[in-house]
Amino acid sequence: MSKRFVFAALAALAAAGLAGCITTPAYTVEQAAPPPLADESVTEQASYPPPPLPDYDQPPAPEPGYIWNPGVWQWGVQGYYWIPGTWVAPPTVGMLWTPGYWAPAGAVYVFHPGHWGAHVGYYGGVNYGHGYFGDGYVGGRWNAGRFEYNTAVSNVNVTTIRNTYVDNTVVRNTTINNTTINNTSVTNTRASYSGAPSNPVRQPTRTEGTAAGEPHYALTQPQSAHRTASATLPGQIAVHNQGHPPIAATPRPSAFEHPQATAAKPGPAWYPSEPQGGHEEHH
Repeated sequence: MSKRFVFAALAALAAAGLAGCITTPAYTVEQAAPPPLADESVTEQASYPPPPLPDYDQPPAPEPGYIWNPGVWQWGVQGYYWIPGTWVAPPTVGMLWTPGYWAPAGAVYVFHPGHWGAHVGYYGGVNYGHGYFGDGYVGGRWNAGRFEYNTAVSNVNVTTIRNTYVDNTVVRNTTINNTTINNTSVTNTRASYSGAPSNPVRQPTRTEGTAAGEPHYALTQPQSAHRTASATLPGQIAVHNQGHPPIAATPRPSAFEHPQATAAKPGPAWYPSEPQGGHEEHH
């Protein structure tokens, strides 16, 4: 019996033992075929900006090899809804996640979808927290085919996940209080889009520019299912939760009822700047 088979079987049994969660297939280090390329011709458009990013705690990583995907607002038939942040198995060893981001484009706001790739690319300078502080990812790294977690940033149970290190130099303050821009006081600084008053548009760094020219790979099936299921939960819709989703993050994709799932922390209520509209996709 191969070591790979034993590893996968043990991981599957451990995952199945987690009560109350919807599990994803056990992470393996080999792929029978390369993952599909991302279709970046499809974008979403909204007529007003997304709510500020909610503040929430990160659940612990469920098992070795999983990579954090921060939560993000998406646009649906009732306006914005929240896709919880979650831990996801990458499509293959060495790949990292570039989050999607919103940015203004004329009179509308356009969502640039996330993707997998060899390096973390440009995601609009949005400070999603938990290692995604506006450029790159400092919550972990690949080393000799294993993913190591920076416990200064990532929530990891070190008794069960031992591939860890500590780098406190990457920790950044994710809360900026009152800021004055053009003689206007801006109190809400958890900007959810590029070009917000507290997150001015910037040019990609050299690393981000290099990543833009590399192959970009599509969401995995668990990621896609997580996104689709999030849209069906009324509590995730921004006009219902005033910008504070009851399910802000999960330990695995679609594990909305898992006891380790976390809710958004209290904060100022958000209301849309105009009536919610329909869903639009453009090719």
